[in-house]
Amino acid sequence: MQTSLVARRFASTASKSHHKVLIVGGGTAGIGAAQQILNLIRSSGKPYTPGDIAIVDAAEWHHYQPGWTLVGSGLKRKHELRRPLQSLIPTPYVAHHAERLQSFNPESNSVQTESGKELTYDTLVVAPGLKVKFEAIEGLPKALADPGSGVSSIYSYDTCDKAWADIDALRNGKAVFTQPAGVIKCAGAPQKIMWMAWDRWRRTGRGDNIQVDFVTGMPTMFSVPKYSEALNALRIERGVGGTFGHDLKSIDTSARTATFKTPDGKVETKEYTLLHVVPPQGPHDFVKNSPLADAAGWVDVDQATLQHKKYENVFSLGDGSSLPTSKTAAAITAQAPVLAENLTKYLATGKIGGARYDGYTSCPLLTGYGQLMLAEFVYGLKPQETFAGILGDQVKPHSAYYYLKKDIFPWAYFNHYVQGRWYGRQGFRKPSFPSA
Repeated sequence: MQTSLVARRFASTASKSHHKVLIVGGGTAGIGAAQQILNLIRSSGKPYTPGDIAIVDAAEWHHYQPGWTLVGSGLKRKHELRRPLQSLIPTPYVAHHAERLQSFNPESNSVQTESGKELTYDTLVVAPGLKVKFEAIEGLPKALADPGSGVSSIYSYDTCDKAWADIDALRNGKAVFTQPAGVIKCAGAPQKIMWMAWDRWRRTGRGDNIQVDFVTGMPTMFSVPKYSEALNALRIERGVGGTFGHDLKSIDTSARTATFKTPDGKVETKEYTLLHVVPPQGPHDFVKNSPLADAAGWVDVDQATLQHKKYENVFSLGDGSSLPTSKTAAAITAQAPVLAENLTKYLATGKIGGARYDGYTSCPLLTGYGQLMLAEFVYGLKPQETFAGILGDQVKPHSAYYYLKKDIFPWAYFNHYVQGRWYGRQGFRKPSFPSA
């Protein structure tokens, strides 16, 4: 049987071992960067050969991870929020190496995959996301695999629907929602699912029979003081318990207890009927152990230009980068145009462009069905709200923000962002940048 022309061209581009732009990671950061870089090169009229850009990622599926909170709230079905990764890569223009990365060698402009393949590049984009460490909490993997454990997490595709099953089934008892100390993706998500559960139980007449507690390893409800104060006031108003500086360490499903490390180094055990867990998170080992990492293990880039601090032909964005802002999809939508502009200018001239990232990120904080507090801020934890002039202070939950989160953002993501046509708070309006 004769192979199609497209299949033959894809096979030839994927077999290339050298690329002008090599992108590690095919998640939100990697796909967005690839498409926007491709769009800029093609619109510039400069010569482009299929396969000049390539993505390295062994994943079969590409997930819209912000939607897992919606799944855990009974608002979406999880299979609606993923696509085959290969279907999102614009072949043959962008090649795909379906492999896991093993190591970086920036001195020789090369990477090595786990199969032993060496790939070389003119420029490198490191966008592998981060590692969710389920195994770091004793008893958690076993608890998540047990349908009757009462333990769930929205932090994986496999378990986000278990959160909804547990929430919907609970009739009485103690519901404990956790957040670990340290950096995690979407730091508001641990309490988003809590607020949605609280509202579900209230609306179905179960609220008085269920005690809800938020137990967090962090010192406050949220990193930005303005939103943290409002969320804490909401917690008190709704009768939700708050325990701060307590980090979950182990679970005993037979006793239905969770053990936490306290600020003074001791341990404290809490009983639960339902336990929603957010595991600790951190950089992937192949990043942390590489020459590209900073002391904390993240890709060490300039916070404005997204260019590596030592290797000028290396760039990074998203959850795996050292950018000192909240790790969210909204942040990536602001980072991708900056990276694409600076990298394409570097390819053409040897110097980056004038694009600069201000640290913008957003956390759409679901506070119940039909309501959402839209937290938006930049570096320095300074609020920078898009709709405040129209709808008022965004610290006040609003139904319009709820439908943005539930309907508009997932639609825009799969219909426009992954094609490089959606720029987050800029919408369809492509950002413009000054000359370098």
